[in-house]
Amino acid sequence: MSAPTTVEEYLTGLDDDRRATIAAVRDVVVAHLPAGYVEGIGWGMISYDVPLERYPDTYNGKPLMYAALAAQKRYCSLYLTTVYADPARRDWFTERYRATGKRVDMGKSCVRFRTLDDLPLDLVAEAIAGTGIDEFVAAYEAGRRR
Repeated sequence: MSAPTTVEEYLTGLDDDRRATIAAVRDVVVAHLPAGYVEGIGWGMISYDVPLERYPDTYNGKPLMYAALAAQKRYCSLYLTTVYADPARRDWFTERYRATGKRVDMGKSCVRFRTLDDLPLDLVAEAIAGTGIDEFVAAYEAGRRR
């Protein structure tokens, strides 16, 4: 079976439960995604990127990934690059997540969840909406200069 090249193919390849979970989180992400980012498939998952037409000067020649969504073997993952790149945002996100009473399961660059009920969707919406494309590119460039 070949790797999916579209979001629709990605979703179709999931079992019913995971498809429903990923689709619901995707709906939140798409509804709150700032202007300029584009949805596609990158790194084997649904990704939300800065298009190369907008910012071509990346270290690997691929679009800058702002966020991503994936169904893993035992859980689903939501990658929020700005939350992980900025310690203050990471602390804000973690504190707000804990305040919901839900168990925080964070990896190096992702939030892991098994069911939709594990993820505070209002917080996800706020995190996604929180960084416009110009701010994200500026933060990326500042990080490269370090």
